[in-house]
Amino acid sequence: MQLNKRLNSNMNSKPLRPCNKPGCPNLTNGGYCEQHKTTKADNNRYYDKYQRNKKHDRFYHSASWIKCRDYIKIRDNGLCQHCINEKRITVGVLVDHIIPLSADWNKRLDEDNLQLLCTSCHNKKTNEDIQKYGRK
Repeated sequence: MQLNKRLNSNMNSKPLRPCNKPGCPNLTNGGYCEQHKTTKADNNRYYDKYQRNKKHDRFYHSASWIKCRDYIKIRDNGLCQHCINEKRITVGVLVDHIIPLSADWNKRLDEDNLQLLCTSCHNKKTNEDIQKYGRK
C-alpha cells in the first residue's frame, strides 16, 4: 500500500525543466523558477509607476469616455469594424482611436475617430500605430 502511494505520487509529477529566464540554470515545474517568478500584479505595478501615461489613464477612467465608448459599441452593433471590412463577423471588445491619443489629443472624443475592434485587430492596429507614430 505504501509503495503504491509513492509510485502514484512520482508518476503524477512532471519532470523538472529549465527556467524560462534566459541564462538561468535553475530547474522548475512551472515556467519560471522561484527567483524569476513575478506575478501579473507586479508587472502591472511597474508599468503603472514608470511607463503608463497618466493623462491618458485619467481620460480612460472619465465619465465622458465611458459614455462615448458605450455609444460607439452600440453604433457599431457590437461588431469588429476591421473584420466586417474583411467579410468576417467577430464580436468587438475594444473601442479604438483611429488616430491615437498620443498623435492628436483633441480627437479623443471625436466619434469619427473611434471604432470598435476585436482583440486581434486591435493588437495589429496598435503595432501599426507604433510603427507610424512611434511609442509615446
